[in-house]
Amino acid sequence: MPPKAMFKKEDVLDIAYEIVKKEGFKNLNARKIAKELNSSVHPIFRHFKDMEDLKKAVYEKIYNKYKEYMLSGVNEKKAYKKMGLSYIKFAKDYPEFFKIFFMQKTSLNAENFIIADDAGDNVIEAGQILTGLSFEEQKKFHVKVWIFTHGIACLVATSTVKFSDNEIDKLLEGTVREMLKGYIGGKSNE
Repeated sequence: MPPKAMFKKEDVLDIAYEIVKKEGFKNLNARKIAKELNSSVHPIFRHFKDMEDLKKAVYEKIYNKYKEYMLSGVNEKKAYKKMGLSYIKFAKDYPEFFKIFFMQKTSLNAENFIIADDAGDNVIEAGQILTGLSFEEQKKFHVKVWIFTHGIACLVATSTVKFSDNEIDKLLEGTVREMLKGYIGGKSNE
């Protein structure tokens, strides 16, 4: 009869998640997890076939946290604004997670980067309610809004600039309003 596992799969995953939350994936290894568990590395590999398997599980758990943030305001009155604020809040609350998802080298253009995100369509649909634009028009407009919002989120995630929640709220609302006026005005000049 094999020895009873002292640690559940969720225990190992939770420790790995916390390490990545503080230090990013680059510092995640079996020895560090074992040290946090006050154990050998064996419990890790009872539950995960290798470190790549564990990293995939951590990545999925991180992505679920991100989706939780993004979808928290999807049914609110100002859903488009709320989702932008949620994106920035995720960067503030989980800077290492934000860097993993949104500050890595990619070959995607901005539109494809946004669409690759499961929450992308929800954000575009919420924007349509605000703007009255078609889905395709809103997608084009949203690329501009996302680049602006992403810039703030990157500044927050890297602690380059300190913003209060109120400053972020006013900056996002005012700038998006002005961008929308310019976008709609520019369309009428086409």
